[in-house]
This record gives sequence, structure tokens and C-alpha cells, in this order.
Amino acid sequence: AEPTTSEFTVIMHGEKIRSVEGIVMAADSSRSFSPLEKFGQNFLEKLIGIEMPHKLLERVTFVDTPGIIENRKQQERGYPFNDVCQWFIDRADLIFVVFDPTKLDVGLELEMLFRQLKGRESQIRIILNKADNLATQDLMRVYGALFWSLAPLINVTEPPRVYVSSFWPYDYAPDTSRELFKREEISLLEDLNQVIENRMENKIAFIRQHAIRVRIHALLVDRYVQTFKEKMSFFSDPELVFQEIVDEPDKFYIFKSILAKTNVSKFDLPNRDAYRDFFGINPITNFKPLTSQCSYIGGCLLDKIEKAITNELPALLSGINSGKQPGLSSCEITGCGEKPKNRYRKN
Repeated sequence: AEPTTSEFTVIMHGEKIRSVEGIVMAADSSRSFSPLEKFGQNFLEKLIGIEMPHKLLERVTFVDTPGIIENRKQQERGYPFNDVCQWFIDRADLIFVVFDPTKLDVGLELEMLFRQLKGRESQIRIILNKADNLATQDLMRVYGALFWSLAPLINVTEPPRVYVSSFWPYDYAPDTSRELFKREEISLLEDLNQVIENRMENKIAFIRQHAIRVRIHALLVDRYVQTFKEKMSFFSDPELVFQEIVDEPDKFYIFKSILAKTNVSKFDLPNRDAYRDFFGINPITNFKPLTSQCSYIGGCLLDKIEKAITNELPALLSGINSGKQPGLSSCEITGCGEKPKNRYRKN
């Protein structure tokens, strides 16, 4: 494996071009990087920020992660790489996975990364960079090989969008698909601008999706608690009783009862085995029934989540959509360029 970049580089807006050390970024309360201190000083030494006075950066921040190392014996990173990636993934609106046409190997680290991206397939965009290094016929072969390699990792009906070009400020190599590469660059910018424009709607939709998961989880745990209390008797062994419930939830209609009583899709139900691990860490005796979480003044916590899912969050979406300015193009907002031509090139 060839050497690759080892830093997390954050490109953000600033009054002038300058670099900021990771330790400074984490210590600055005005920034949103303070939680990264939990990953240790070794990681902060691999974090660097670059400020630039560009209009696009007023509305978006780019994070360039280190390259994938498939041969783990070559280098030990010295910090929890996948945990750090997950921190950024959880806060990302759009995720670009960049491939070099000469390095399409799929190994353990890339497989782990795509497992972390599960559930965020709509945010993934694939970039096949340095495409002008290949002849058209070779490029088609590499394009097919890329999909062949990624098919087992992305289990969705519609594959993610793939952008094919050479994304740098220099001219393309001669005798390559210049017009195709130009259109791909423009499409990539338009895609990015569309995400920036719809960022608030996407954020609200993601919060609502998360609220649905929280509601389902709360209902399932409550059902486990109720079943446990029903099956317990004075002479019962709590460990044995609950072990049977966790091992055979269908026998006690844990999941079917949730589908019958609430507006829950069977496709949103989590894996049954996940609750064996969950209760292995969190004893059932730590939980109280949902009915005990209600008060005369404050109401019930679950009812508040239901209200947010059915009324409040959809109302927020409607308010944002009604307040949009019709006819205002994304480039007018972000300043990506005045003409729909090759925006990165001088000529």
C-alpha cells in the first residue's frame, strides 16, 4: 500500500487563508469541535483546520478524512479512526467517497467504513477521480469494476451517484472525454448546492426519522418490561425469566404486539438480536414502565415524541418550504459561479 494522507483536514470560512491546529480548534468554544477532545491528544495532532475567505464556505464546511489503509500492518494510526469517522458521519449532510482508478482494492477498513454508513445511503456520492489518466475504454472497465467491488457493501436498490472526472484546477490530459468531465464537475457542484439549499429540510427530516426510532425503541423496551413483570412470581429466578424472554421474543409476542398497537412499520423494527446485547449491558431492572413517566402537569414523554413526529416537525417543514424564495438559483445563494461552464477552470 502506498502512503496516504494521515490528517483530518477541515476546510472552513475565515477572513484570510490560514491554518489552525487541532488542539486550538478543540479548545475554541466558538467552534463546534470541542467534543473531539475525547479522542485524545494523538488524534488532535492529526486534526488541522484551514480557513479561506470563499463565499461557498460561508454555508458549508468540508472535511477531508485520511485515506483508507487496507494493509493495517503498514501503519497503526494511534487513535480510534472509525470512532472519529463516525463522529463526522453523524454530522454530515453529504458524504463523498473518493476512489483512485488505479486503487480499487476493497479491504477490511473500507468494509468497516461502509458499515458505518448504513442507513445513510442517500447521502453517499462516489467520486472516481483522476479519470483523465485513462483512455475511454479503460475508464469504462474501471467504472464497471468499481460497481462490482462496491455492490456487496451498499445494499440498496438504487446505487449512489458516481461522478467521473479529474477534480483539480489543471487542464485535462489530451485525448480524453473532456466534455463528459466538464459536465460531471458541474453536476457535482449543482448536487452540492442542492444539499446546501435543502439542508434545513434534511435536518428536520433526519430528526423526525431519529424520533421514530426512539419511539419504537421506547415501546419495545416497555414491552420487555411489562412481559418481565407479568412472568415474574415470588419464587421465580429473575435472570432465568428474562433470559427466556430475550432469547425467544416471538414466543411472548414482543415485536408483534408493537406492530398491532402502534402505527409502526415492520420494516422499521430493529434486529431482535440487538436487544440481547442491549439488555446485557443495561439490566431490565434499570427501566420503569412508560406509564410511570407521565405527570399531571407535564404529560407523558412518549406523547410528546408522538406530537413532535405527527405535528410539530411536519409543521416546521411546511413553514420552511412556504418561506422559500421561488426562482432563486442555488448558485445565487452560494456563489458557485455565474455561468454554467467549467467553474474550476480559468479558460
